Amino acid sequence: MSRPWMRGGDQPHDRWVVEEELRTLSTDYATAVDGRDGERLAGLFVADGALVVPRYPEDLRPVITRSGHQELRRVPEGLKRYERTFHQLTNHRYEVAGPLASGEVLCVAHHLSADTPGTPGPGTDMVWFIRYRDDYRRTDSGWRFVRRELHLQWVEDRPVGMVTPGSHGADGDVP
Repeated sequence: MSRPWMRGGDQPHDRWVVEEELRTLSTDYATAVDGRDGERLAGLFVADGALVVPRYPEDLRPVITRSGHQELRRVPEGLKRYERTFHQLTNHRYEVAGPLASGEVLCVAHHLSADTPGTPGPGTDMVWFIRYRDDYRRTDSGWRFVRRELHLQWVEDRPVGMVTPGSHGADGDVP
């Protein structure tokens, strides 16, 4: 079945299908970040797309911009200081206007650190409560981010009862 709205045509689109495609884009972003897959992450953005993040802990507002595929590929490198991350998405809202869209996606992002010498307990979960504000464009390859702003709402540090390095990797293996 032909779906002209998926090819960037001028014909009316099925809003449910477009919103599902946009949700899938956000899920693919979370999967790429958690899997530390810079190539996959960069491919979710248009060629000159931008990811704008906070300068945490100094500032919760999005102030650091990573633009273009070359810079976006390196974003997961900054997560190597964590044992693993886990992004959980919720409350997707979109405004679609032909081949362009904007949206807001809420996220709770866990950043797990194993025990470090001199600190009590086996680990820490730094939990970021995020409001993503996004601009999207429909391309020949599907929907892509034009701009994604990470608005950090607040942060919590939580003790972790047990950290087993590699026990639940990005590939989903469970011991």
